[in-house]
Amino acid sequence: MIRNNRIVEGEPSNLSSSIVATLKEHIIHWHYPPEHRLTEVELCKTFNVSRSPVREALRVLATDGFVKKLPNRGYVVRQHNIVEIEELYEVRLALELYAVESLAQRGPLNKNDKEDLVKLKRTWTGLLNGSSKKAEELARLDTLFHETLAQAAGNKMLLRHLRTINERLMLFRMIDFDKTDRAKSTCHQHLKILKCITAQDTPGARAAMQQNIEEGRNNVHTAIKDALARAYSIKT
Repeated sequence: MIRNNRIVEGEPSNLSSSIVATLKEHIIHWHYPPEHRLTEVELCKTFNVSRSPVREALRVLATDGFVKKLPNRGYVVRQHNIVEIEELYEVRLALELYAVESLAQRGPLNKNDKEDLVKLKRTWTGLLNGSSKKAEELARLDTLFHETLAQAAGNKMLLRHLRTINERLMLFRMIDFDKTDRAKSTCHQHLKILKCITAQDTPGARAAMQQNIEEGRNNVHTAIKDALARAYSIKT
């Protein structure tokens, strides 16, 4: 638990989870500029804890792509290359257009795939009717939606590549869902994708998927530029 920027002592796993949550929040909302250095000593003072939970938290953040470790120099907030992000979105779009096209063209789905699509429809219909979920929760549900469709398409290599891309884009998905009304538009887009797949409407499924992914990419591109400007103005 965090009180006045201090974490109340407890189990190490709970401490590191609290530190991870706080630092993620700062990074997602660009309270730190890119390449901002995070040292164990400073974080121990900030959270009033020992080095063990801080080290654990930094390892988790590095694994999730929020920070990167420098040899003998601690950790820094990851620098985000807009060109690289654009390329990831382009590859993601190509993979997912193929996935929904395959699903729509396949004809009647098997029992398991039908059940998966019903679950997705239930989830996003529920979110459309009212959601208090935070950006990170929505980002993870969004990732699950797209990976479920890729899995149903039956191409294991496609799913593996998509999962790798999604791991690198998780931070940017969260930025996307911080945008006002993004959750609502995503619900409509996801439900339209599902409707088109069920109706074997291949052009409709492709168009709905393209709209969904490109809207997210455009939101992220704008958000990153604005956030970088704010982060560096705070630093100076």
